[in-house]
Amino acid sequence: MYSLFLKRLIDLFASFFLLILFSPIIIIVAILLAIVTRNNPFFFQKRPGLHGELFRLIKFKTMVDAIDSHGVALPDEQRLKGFGKVIRKTSLDELPQLWNVLIGDMSLVGPRPLLEEYLPLYDSNQAKRHLVRPGITGLAQVNGRNSLSWERKFGYDVFYVENLSFKMDLKIMLMTLFKIFKSEGVNQKGHVTMPKFEGNKAADLK
Repeated sequence: MYSLFLKRLIDLFASFFLLILFSPIIIIVAILLAIVTRNNPFFFQKRPGLHGELFRLIKFKTMVDAIDSHGVALPDEQRLKGFGKVIRKTSLDELPQLWNVLIGDMSLVGPRPLLEEYLPLYDSNQAKRHLVRPGITGLAQVNGRNSLSWERKFGYDVFYVENLSFKMDLKIMLMTLFKIFKSEGVNQKGHVTMPKFEGNKAADLK
């Protein structure tokens, strides 16, 4: 039986191996981003994890810290430039999350960890996505990623939780490699990143 305990053991050993394997790439990208952005190459943010408990997510920073004359951050499309676009398109920005997997905040496969502000907006069915650890990749990511509406994305998340299996995790991992090479679904049409979730009235954005 594929339990959460067995899933955690696989995550522990796999993330340790992958961190060692990708360490040269992580170091090179970190140095290049530090040079290009002249700032900390890492992005940290509190995200809800298992049972909605907050943890500190780590990714590579792909957007510059640009603000307008009033001190407000510029729109995403104006802050995502050059090297940052390449890092996001190739999904290299996700590599530091292997550390989150190693220490138990995340899993290799699971619903993506979203913003803390979304927690009170989920209905009881959507909230099931927090019954497992969030993942670096997931069923929604291999079926459209940010090109999906929120409604369809949450549908995939809940289906994953209710049908958790080793076979599904393995299939998602293999599909993820294929999607990365094709760079599919990185952005939703008309947006550099996914539009914010505003509750069920806005769940059918597409």
